[in-house]
Amino acid sequence: MPHQTPSPTQKFILYRQELLDLQASQDRAAAKRATYELSLMENSCFVELNGIVHHYHDSGPEDAAETVILIHGWDCWWMWWHHVIKYLNKKGVRTISYDMRGHGWSDNDPKNHYHIDFFAHDLNDLVVKLELGQFHIAAFSFGPFVALDYARSHPELIRSMTFFNFGYLPNSAFIQAFATTSITFIFNNLLRNLTWWLPAYIFARLVLAKNTVMLHDILIGFQSLGLCAPEAIDQTTRQITSFDTTDSVPDMVKSVTMPILFVAGEGDAIMTAENTEKLVNLTHQGSYICVPECGHLITLELPEVASELIWNHVKANSFT
Repeated sequence: MPHQTPSPTQKFILYRQELLDLQASQDRAAAKRATYELSLMENSCFVELNGIVHHYHDSGPEDAAETVILIHGWDCWWMWWHHVIKYLNKKGVRTISYDMRGHGWSDNDPKNHYHIDFFAHDLNDLVVKLELGQFHIAAFSFGPFVALDYARSHPELIRSMTFFNFGYLPNSAFIQAFATTSITFIFNNLLRNLTWWLPAYIFARLVLAKNTVMLHDILIGFQSLGLCAPEAIDQTTRQITSFDTTDSVPDMVKSVTMPILFVAGEGDAIMTAENTEKLVNLTHQGSYICVPECGHLITLELPEVASELIWNHVKANSFT
């Protein structure tokens, strides 16, 4: 039965109005960026998943033989994939990039349920309501947690998965306490309150990235902060730094059988290449690529490299 299409979220409506205002401004560079993003919005759709209105971007050939679901990372949103989307669509691939609950243009959860299992249930509801059949997944940073949780229950639907900047993190009581407190404070109390993108970019450039990022992509990353629910940042940080989660990662990887490509940035200080490589030997069909001169933000640092890696993995595991 076709699902009922809900109205766009207020976050989407407000963002679109901001773009329309920029498009009419005298700032040519800003107007050009606004026009581009407004064109992306033409492929924006909305669907209710487990009682919460979600945004997803659906583009590519209608008769595409291959579909890739793109899952964003922690404190991110669908638009981090915009370069990848353009690349894959040109290759004849359908892409579905969605905002998790409390992120991007998806509504916040009034009950503040922002745990991996809730995100995985939302992904399942999305797949069911879009009647996708078999598909591929590409995910980065926090996204692979959601993908793996989903994959354990629905392995027959996934042809392949590509994971960026994800690995097995050693944990300790100190790491758990320090990471939970410091990360939440930095993002919820400092970066979120900034009105200028430059301090946020300096932080990202020093801590997360090894490459200069284009201004438009900096602004896309900066928008993530305001669009993400503070409770989502707090809860996901606590969950991914808990012993229950870090200790479960090896078993999560062992439990799935589809081909997984692990991609690490050689200069990633958050999820080191060594910690990513640890997972490969645990997989049934795992492979590993280390990208030189790359940090934690590959989809914005080296988008063409990320796109090619996804495309090659899709081709190697397609039925066409």
